[in-house]
Amino acid sequence: MAAAKGPGRRAARRVPDDGSDRIKTVARNRRARHEFDILETYECGLALQGSEVKSLRAGRVTLADAYARVEGGEAWLLGVHIPPYEHAAGFGAHDPERRRKLLLHRDQIDELMGQTQQKALTLVPLSIYFKEGRAKVELALARGRRLYDKRHAIATRDAERDAAREARSAAGKSVGRGARKEYD
Repeated sequence: MAAAKGPGRRAARRVPDDGSDRIKTVARNRRARHEFDILETYECGLALQGSEVKSLRAGRVTLADAYARVEGGEAWLLGVHIPPYEHAAGFGAHDPERRRKLLLHRDQIDELMGQTQQKALTLVPLSIYFKEGRAKVELALARGRRLYDKRHAIATRDAERDAAREARSAAGKSVGRGARKEYD
């Protein structure tokens, strides 16, 4: 029996097995990990216009001063600068600083709204990436760090790095270059 043809019939979506469903990171907000304590992360969809998708695929986006807010039962991404796509003129161009809607489940939005209002937490985008051809945002529920917290985090990270370096060098000294191993 043949499948119906016509405008009401869509072809089944094919899932490629060649590994093309991997994640392509477009931008990271490295400053957010320094200035905030990350408590929880969420993967959100991003509602974009066509020229914005083209600019994102070209890697043109700035997350430096970006944040998210829950207003009217919807989550919005603010402060993200996506410059207009260079080949989109006139009608196809977009406002680079416009609010962009985040696509989340209702219970996630309600949870984020409650936590940001009661616990004085903030929503910060950590990265924008493409997953299976769809634009996604890694959104973090975070608490701002004080200056002394930032210094403490840097000192802890440096101490861990030095300890790892010492462990590697100590392990490497037992069997160095030109040294002969003796076997029993």
